[in-house]
Amino acid sequence: MRLSLNKAIRLKAKAPLLLHSLYLPAANTSLPFRNVSTHSKATTLTLTTKTRAFLPSPFLTCGAAMATAACVQVKEQIELTETEKKIFARLLNTIRYFNLQTQLRVAGGWVRDKLLGKECYDIDIALDNMLGSEFVDKVREYLSSTGEEAQGLAVIPSNPEQSKHLETARMRLFDLWIDFVNLRCEDYSENSRIPTMKFGTAEEDAYRRDLTINSLFYNINTNLVEDFTKRGIEDLKFGRIVTPLPPKETFLDDPLRVLRAIRFGARFGFALDEELKKAASCDDVKTALAAKISRERIGTEIDLMISGNQPVKAIDYICDLTLFWVVFNLPLQVEPAVSEGCYRLSAAYLDATWKLIQLIGCSSFNDEQRRLSLYSALFLPLRNATYKDRKAKKIPAVNYIFKDSLKRKASDAETVTKVHKSLDKFLSLIPCLLSNDDMQLVKVDWGQEFVDVPLSSKLRVLTGFLLKEIKDFWRVALLMSTLLYPTDIDCTQDDRDKHFQLDKRKDLFVSVENAIVKLGLDKVWDVKPLVNGKDIMNVLQLKAGGPLVSEWQQKVLTWQLAHPSGTAEECLDWMRETHSKRIKIE
Repeated sequence: MRLSLNKAIRLKAKAPLLLHSLYLPAANTSLPFRNVSTHSKATTLTLTTKTRAFLPSPFLTCGAAMATAACVQVKEQIELTETEKKIFARLLNTIRYFNLQTQLRVAGGWVRDKLLGKECYDIDIALDNMLGSEFVDKVREYLSSTGEEAQGLAVIPSNPEQSKHLETARMRLFDLWIDFVNLRCEDYSENSRIPTMKFGTAEEDAYRRDLTINSLFYNINTNLVEDFTKRGIEDLKFGRIVTPLPPKETFLDDPLRVLRAIRFGARFGFALDEELKKAASCDDVKTALAAKISRERIGTEIDLMISGNQPVKAIDYICDLTLFWVVFNLPLQVEPAVSEGCYRLSAAYLDATWKLIQLIGCSSFNDEQRRLSLYSALFLPLRNATYKDRKAKKIPAVNYIFKDSLKRKASDAETVTKVHKSLDKFLSLIPCLLSNDDMQLVKVDWGQEFVDVPLSSKLRVLTGFLLKEIKDFWRVALLMSTLLYPTDIDCTQDDRDKHFQLDKRKDLFVSVENAIVKLGLDKVWDVKPLVNGKDIMNVLQLKAGGPLVSEWQQKVLTWQLAHPSGTAEECLDWMRETHSKRIKIE
C-alpha cells in the first residue's frame, strides 16, 4: 500500500530546524539553530561543527570528490549580496504596502548554494497564500506607486510534459529574473509522473522535493533558513544525497528524480544514500524511468551531467546502478551485437578522456568541444554499431542514441558520428605525422585518387581533406585517435590510468597537434578556393555547370593543399595544362 504524502509527513517530527541568516559573517564556527514547533515554546540550540573546505575545483578526481563527502563546510548564515538585499526589500515593502500576511520563501537550489558559499542567480520564491501571478501584480502596483517601472513581467503556464507542473510568474528586478510560485503538495497517480497539484504548507512543499539538500527554504520575512525535513542541513554538511520520503516511493512517483540524485551527487561529490541506491537500481524504478519519463527530459539531465564538473562520477553512478542501457537505449537488431558489459568500457573511455583533457590543458578545447569529446568517448565502443531504418538503410547506432534515446539536437549526433568515422583515417596518418616520413604514405589508401600530387605534399593534402570533413572538431577526433592508437599496454591491468598510459597519450596528442599546426592546416576549412566555378567553366570551355565542374573543384582543392603558397594564376595555368593533356589522351 502506497504511503500518502500527508500521512508520511505526519509520521515525521513537526518542528523544522531554522538557521539564522544575517547580512554580516559571524566570527565563530558555531551553527545557531532554533528548533521551532507550533505546539511548544521555541528553544535554542547550538551545533559546533568541525568542517573543512569543500574543494572548489571543477576537475576533482572521483577519489578527491568522495573525500569531501565526509564533511562539507556549510556557512553559518546566508550572506546576501547588495542586489539580493535590494530585491528582497522591494518584495517586503510590497507586503507592507498592501498589508499582506504572505510569507516569502526562497526555495531549493539558491538556499543550498548560498549555504555552500556559492553564488546563485536562480531565485525561486514560494508563496504561502496566493498564486505567483497575483503577487507579481502586487509588486508591479507597488513599484508603480514609487515611480519605478516593473520589467519583464510574464506568466509561464504549466507544462507537465516538460516537468513544469505549476504556473509560474516571472519578473525582472535589478537585472535578475525572479520566479514566483505558490507552495504546493502533490498527489501522483499510478502510471504517471505528472501529479495533481494543490496549495500546500511549507512542510508539505519541503517533503515533496526530490532531495533533502534541495528542500531548504530561506524565509525572507524572518531572515531564517528553514529545514522542515530536519535533515537537509545535516545532509548538506555531511555530503549525503537522501530523499525526504522513502526513496522507492519518491522514485516511482517521479523517476526523473533518480537522474537528479545522480547529477547532484556527482556535482557536489556527495555520497548516495544506500537505501537510495537500492531503490534506484530496482527493476520497478527502472521500468518506471523507461515508461513514465520523456526521452527529452532524460537527455536534458544527461547533458547537464556531461557538461558538469564531474561527468565521470555521474556516469559511474549510472553504471553502478545498472541504469546505462535504460538511459542510453539502443535500437533493436544492432550489428555487430553489443555486449551487455560494453558500458564498462564506455565509462573507462570517458574517464580517460576527462583526465587526458586535463593533462593536455583545458584551454585547448572550448566548452562545446569538451562536451562532444566526452560524448564521443562515451560512445566510442559503439562507433561501428549500426541498425537499419525503415528503408533498410544502415544508420549508426550512436545516431539513434542522440536522436531517439536522448532527444538531443541533430548537430550533436552529426558531429559525434563524423568524429567516429574519421578515426580510421586519423589513425593511418598518425605514424606519418609523427615521423614526417613520406614513404609511409605509400601504405595510406583512402580510395581517393590524387593526381599530380608529389609525395612530399601528400601528407598535407590527406590531412587537409580530413580536417575539412570535421572542421573545428579535429582536435576531438585526434583525442579519440590517441586513445585508440596502439601502444605497449599491459591489458591485464585493471587500473584505468595504467591501462591507457595517459602521460604517453598526452605526449602523442601534443606531437600530432603540433605537426598539423606546423603544416598550416589548423583552420584549413576556412581557406577560400583560389578559383571559383566560373573560372573552371572558362578553362574547360563549358556553358553550364555539372559533375565535371564538381570534379575539378576537388582537383583544385587538392592542388591548393599541395601548393599552399600558390597563386590563382598559377592554379589556372596548372588547370589549363592538365586539361590540355587530358584532351590529347582522350
